[in-house]
Amino acid sequence: MPTAAAARVAAVIPTWNRRDLLATLLQNLAEQTHPFAEIIVVDNGSEDDSAELAEGAGARVLRMGSNLGFATAVNRGIEAADGDWVAILNNDVTLEPDWLSNLLEATQDDVWFAAGKILQAANHEVVDGTFDEISRAGCASRCGSGKPDGPVWNRAQRIRVAPMTAAIFWRQLFRDLGGLDETFGSYMEDVEFGLRCAVAGRGGVFIPSAVAYHRGSATLGEWNKDTVWRIARNQVLLSAKHFRGQPWWPLVAGQLLWGLVALRHGRGSAFVRGKIAGMREARRLTRLNTNEYTRKVLAEVLESSEANILALARETGFDSYWRAYFWLSRR
Repeated sequence: MPTAAAARVAAVIPTWNRRDLLATLLQNLAEQTHPFAEIIVVDNGSEDDSAELAEGAGARVLRMGSNLGFATAVNRGIEAADGDWVAILNNDVTLEPDWLSNLLEATQDDVWFAAGKILQAANHEVVDGTFDEISRAGCASRCGSGKPDGPVWNRAQRIRVAPMTAAIFWRQLFRDLGGLDETFGSYMEDVEFGLRCAVAGRGGVFIPSAVAYHRGSATLGEWNKDTVWRIARNQVLLSAKHFRGQPWWPLVAGQLLWGLVALRHGRGSAFVRGKIAGMREARRLTRLNTNEYTRKVLAEVLESSEANILALARETGFDSYWRAYFWLSRR
């Protein structure tokens, strides 16, 4: 692994429309104190001139022709990249100038990925995300999301899952474990990849001094019906692929509670349709070959990850979903 100063990093940016966001990000990337070796924009069939804008800014553009989803776009970008590390960036983030250098300084031989603190672009006092954890219900927790920034989110630590909103990955990791599962399309594909990393013993670090800002749901909007459909569907795919032999009650309780949250936001129909679609597609899903040892390792990963969700909630406050989930699942 090269030293931080010598590391070559390729930025991979999946995008679909919103040229205004892409223009801001491309300008922002030029301000990094550790320059990116190359910038690859993967255009998922944008109907505006996002691709032309990126080419004009000096980026290499891969035109997908249609919207094939985040996972496919990221995979094609990684395949095209030439560097030691790849930074996967949403088109609606901006980075502090020392974001990349701070992440690279924290990398060691046993660090396979690194993520920094992400704050809300509209309010820099509020956390958008840090790292992800995954419960035995197949529901992910974006730790810190919506919480006031504070000391708990300023602790560097080892992590299992780096949200692909803004994070760097050692490129060899994708050669060893395979790319993102393109069946997932968009949403939870990074959690599924993180589970594979955790079971394989490939960990990462959270570095709070590497700060990014995220607009969040800028393309589709928060609680968009398509977003809810995809998350509901992909929760089923994640469970079908990884959770065989795991306890059934936390899975059922957590999924039903998530459905109630969707219903409260007026998206009950999207939730049900997503679950039905997930069950249909799960029949065709390529499941991992698991043995008793692998199932035991996964159980330990899920228990540890869920315990961290609980510990953080006790320290920073419960939201209604996690309070109800832990009350039900641990009875």
